[in-house]
Amino acid sequence: MAAIQPDMIETVEMHTGGEPLRIILKGFPEIEGKTILDKRRFVKEKLDSYRAFLMLEPRGHKEMYGALLVSPDHPEAHIAVLFTHNEGYSTMCGHGVIALARFAVDYGYVKPTPPETTVQIQCPCGLVGASVSEEGTVRFQSVPSFAFATEQKTTLKAYGEITYDVGFGGTFYALAEARQFGLDLSSATEEEIRSAGRALTDHLRPTIHLEHPESNDLAFLYGTIITDGLDSYRESDSTKNVCIFAEGQVDRSPTGSGVQARLAVHYHKKLIEIDQKKKFVNALTGSEFIGRVLKEVQCGRYQGVQVEVAGKAYYTGSAKFWREAGDPLKNGFWLH
Repeated sequence: MAAIQPDMIETVEMHTGGEPLRIILKGFPEIEGKTILDKRRFVKEKLDSYRAFLMLEPRGHKEMYGALLVSPDHPEAHIAVLFTHNEGYSTMCGHGVIALARFAVDYGYVKPTPPETTVQIQCPCGLVGASVSEEGTVRFQSVPSFAFATEQKTTLKAYGEITYDVGFGGTFYALAEARQFGLDLSSATEEEIRSAGRALTDHLRPTIHLEHPESNDLAFLYGTIITDGLDSYRESDSTKNVCIFAEGQVDRSPTGSGVQARLAVHYHKKLIEIDQKKKFVNALTGSEFIGRVLKEVQCGRYQGVQVEVAGKAYYTGSAKFWREAGDPLKNGFWLH
């Protein structure tokens, strides 16, 4: 066993709304970089085999999600994190923030201050403030969210003309109603939703020009959120959606950063007002987040909003993973 000790990784396992989070505690190689985006770039370019090792089979699966704790460079941050998934590295993850905030209190990174403890988490998109209750529920306020583009049209070979919006909630998403793909979210299968989301994402990624006022590292289309179209608060205070991100990964939670992006677009379209709480439900698992717009904020040239998202994460275990030198599949694999 001694020969593989350098590649032994220790983790804590959690889930938020059914979406897994593998928190990487110990054993990861030293990460270089002055800023968190420097660290993200270094891991992506130099240490990506460790992401594949932990996210993919046989230790993970194509829907696995991870959180790599790194040293913060923001003076107010308690912890800092790089998010990983089946394809690479996200800049923001709402379900991850909800889990990490509870974890930070439970594991002594932050001293509890009942009835609610503040945890500042530095994500690649910026500083995210979370509040953890004594029962473990979490509400967080992320970086400014904004509508990037609305009522855009494109044509997909398999589905015809699609109207979509693009919103930023720590990362960019395309937003489109399920009915345009011939789907009803109350009965559609995971694979039907995955195919629709991938089709729009794969079509837009090479053609859409995104920009973020703070960093080009944030200017990429992370995925597509298929919605039930119940965007107006006057029509309903609850809405269903499913997010398809990275390389066709299907989120089991309602997608925290997606809630931010959707609310930013809803507010831009005057479909919701400040402080109106809306329930966001994952159409496949039934898990729920509560979101609301807190206030208007400026994000470069974009008129944005500050959004609060609330949910709860749960522990599922802990693990030690080994990567043995002679293993031909040591870096992981997935079946397409």
